[in-house]
Amino acid sequence: MPDSPSARSWAVLFDMDGVLIDNTDFHINAWLQFAQRHNRPLTKDQYVENINGRVSADAMAYVFQRPISAGELIVLTEEKEAIYRELYRPHLQPAPGLLDFLSALKAQDVKLAVGTSAPESNVLFTLDGLPLRPYFDAIVDASMVKKGKPDPEIYLTAAKHVGIEPARCVVFEDAFAGIEAGLRAGMTVVAVATTHTRDELAGTGAALIVDDFRQLTVEAVQKLIS
Repeated sequence: MPDSPSARSWAVLFDMDGVLIDNTDFHINAWLQFAQRHNRPLTKDQYVENINGRVSADAMAYVFQRPISAGELIVLTEEKEAIYRELYRPHLQPAPGLLDFLSALKAQDVKLAVGTSAPESNVLFTLDGLPLRPYFDAIVDASMVKKGKPDPEIYLTAAKHVGIEPARCVVFEDAFAGIEAGLRAGMTVVAVATTHTRDELAGTGAALIVDDFRQLTVEAVQKLIS
């Protein structure tokens, strides 16, 4: 039977990059290398403000300052992501405390989902490479939505897949665009201080700011929606 929302059922939705794995610096370096190959000026600050957390179509349009056709987008995205995977592959590991936290959530029958702006190739690289996929009841990537973050579609889609109403969902996010997406979806957001500092995240509307998953308990997170 499909899950029906109740006072006891709830879900935790995770962004992937910068949350499940602490890989932000590798994405930054990959974007800078990619932009340099194409003679496009790009700085770290521009990445953080205009690319981080956004789907590739929006990111590429920013880098090239023009609309990108569907065919061109596929080629450019895979070029950039191949650079990223080459850089990060030797360092691929789950965020500190993540596996214990996921196991604790599963033990209490909490529904778990991923909502990521990454393409399917990076989802395969990360979730199957670690492997993390068995923990999750649903995975929503960039190919499954029409509007990228900060639009709430990706998290609303993830909530629908796990059968939990948005108000009973907690989102873990590191990017401003993702935090906004979670809040616009009507969900509680926990900000992870990997891409931004705690001070930078303080004004985002996140209910809680954490450095990683080591200090978290299922009960503490559940209280955020109680």
